[in-house]
Amino acid sequence: MIGCPRNARLWSAPEDVRREGSTPDYRFSLANERTFLAWLRTALALIGGGVAVDQFMPDLYWGWRIGLPLALLAAGVLCSLLRAVNHWMRCERAMRRGEDLPISRLPAVLSVLIAFVALAMVVVVLVKWET
Repeated sequence: MIGCPRNARLWSAPEDVRREGSTPDYRFSLANERTFLAWLRTALALIGGGVAVDQFMPDLYWGWRIGLPLALLAAGVLCSLLRAVNHWMRCERAMRRGEDLPISRLPAVLSVLIAFVALAMVVVVLVKWET
């Protein structure tokens, strides 16, 4: 999240990042872009999972039916904005400056959130199966 306002400004004008440092090897920039696209696919899967829980489990208890999809949708938003876009920009800037690539806690937080939602779904399925 360090420098997020500056990075957010660069989201709308990524060509401005070229003013910093020197051009990195194109292979690294393309690898950074592939990572960006992988995080967008992850975000789309999370959003799709949230929609699926909401649409295909209509007889869930109200709290579960609202909470689980919202958790998945929120994870999708975090993944697309904070991880995909912000991390892509931070990595590109670091490569141009010859700095170490930035690290983030978001993958660990996202993993815990997804594990929590998965465990909650196991509980929901088992409770429904018993009744």
